[in-house]
Amino acid sequence: MTKRINAKHKIDRRLKVNLWGRPKSPFNTRAYPPGQHGQNKRGKPTDYGIQLNAKQKLKGYYGNINERQFRNIYRQAITKRGDTTENLIGLLESRLDTVIYRAKFTPTVFAARQLINHGHIRVNKKKVNISSYLVKETDVIEVREKSKTLPVIDGSLSSKERDVPEYIQLDDKNKIAKLIRVPKFAEVPYPVIMEPNLVIEYYSR
Repeated sequence: MTKRINAKHKIDRRLKVNLWGRPKSPFNTRAYPPGQHGQNKRGKPTDYGIQLNAKQKLKGYYGNINERQFRNIYRQAITKRGDTTENLIGLLESRLDTVIYRAKFTPTVFAARQLINHGHIRVNKKKVNISSYLVKETDVIEVREKSKTLPVIDGSLSSKERDVPEYIQLDDKNKIAKLIRVPKFAEVPYPVIMEPNLVIEYYSR
C-alpha cells in the first residue's frame, strides 16, 4: 500500500493542480504549494522540470505508484509494439486498482487499492489481492459476496462526482465490472491535463 494514503491531497498542492478533480481538495482554497515558501514566486521551469512535473502528475494520479514500479511500467511500454505513449496509458488503465476505481466501486484509487489488499475483490471467481494485477478483456471483476454491502462501495456507486467511462462495463446491481477494451489516451477521463509524452521523454533521457 502506498505510504501517502493519509496525505494524498498534499500532492495536489505540490503539483499545483486538483489532480483527481475532487471537491474537497485543499488546492481549491489554497492554490499554491505547501510549506512556508509555497507562495513565493518561482523562476521559469527547465525542460527537465517540466518533464519531471508531468511524470509526478501521472504517477500521483494512479495512487502515487512508487518510482521503481512506475519505471517498470515504462519499460513494459517501450517493449510493446505500437505507440509508447498509448502503451503506457494502456498499462496504467489495465491495472486492477485503476479498473476498480473506474468502475466506481471506490471513491479514490487509494481506496481501490485498500479494497483489493483486504481481499474484497474477485477476478474470474478467484481472490486477487495484488493492485498491479493487469486485467485482460476476458476477465470478470466482482466484489466478493460478503463485501457487496460495504458502505464505501454503495456510497461510491451512488455518487454523481464522476461517470463510468465507456471502456468499462458495469453491472452496478451485482457489482460486476469488465474492462471491455484497453482505452486510448484521448478516452481516459483525466480531470487535469496529462502529458504522457513528456513522461516518455523524462525516462528516455
